[in-house]
Amino acid sequence: MEKACLECGEKIVGRTDKKFCSDYCRNSYNNNLNKDRKNLVRNVNNVLRKNYRILEELNPADKTKTSKTKLLAKGFNFDYFTSIYTTKTGNTYYFVYDQGYLPLEGDYYALVKRI
Repeated sequence: MEKACLECGEKIVGRTDKKFCSDYCRNSYNNNLNKDRKNLVRNVNNVLRKNYRILEELNPADKTKTSKTKLLAKGFNFDYFTSIYTTKTGNTYYFVYDQGYLPLEGDYYALVKRI
C-alpha cells in the first residue's frame, strides 16, 4: 500500500508511519495548519503585540507613570487589552498580558507589570 504526502501528494518512501515526503512539506503543512486563518484574528493580535511593546518600553522598572499623550504618540490603542482587574478599593487596571495600566486623574496613567 503506497502512502501519499499530506502536503503535495507525492509517493512516500521510507518508514511506514511517515506522513510527509520531506521536511519542506512537513513544515509547509504545519505552517498552513497553524497560521491565523482570519484577518480579524491576525489584526487583533498585531494591535495587542504593539500595545504590549509600547507598555514594555515605557515601563522598564515594572512601575512608572506616563501621560496619555505619550501613549497615543507611540500608537497605543486603548480599545485592545487582554484582561481587566478591579482592586478591592475599586481601581480598574487594564492588562495586555502581564503589562498593565491604571487611568489616573489629568490624563495620566500608572504603568505596572504583573509579577
